[in-house]
Amino acid sequence: MEIPTIEAKLIHVQTGRELKIPTGRPVIHIGKPNDRIPPDIDVAGFPNSEIVSRIHADLRIEGGAHYIEDVGSANGTYINNTPLYPGNRHRLQSGDRIALGKGDLVSFIYERIS
Repeated sequence: MEIPTIEAKLIHVQTGRELKIPTGRPVIHIGKPNDRIPPDIDVAGFPNSEIVSRIHADLRIEGGAHYIEDVGSANGTYINNTPLYPGNRHRLQSGDRIALGKGDLVSFIYERIS
């Protein structure tokens, strides 16, 4: 089965740095370097990244859209300031604010390009 190509990026709110979301894979792992599941989007270099779990959240492509799911992180994932509970998914729309951990210290704006 071919994976739809969705061009999108994450804009780090605190620094303005842009991260292109990898294409061509059904699951994109967000977190910090670890021995089990290396992150496709590594947030270790961002300020306050100590609140982000090594295996924090996954982006999934389904039906031509990105979905985000918390995979049991210690400090949670928040979408537009609302907690995303482990096992629940949120369909991302351009402009959604994703906070990795409490306190909105490591936040990204999701922007779909195509």
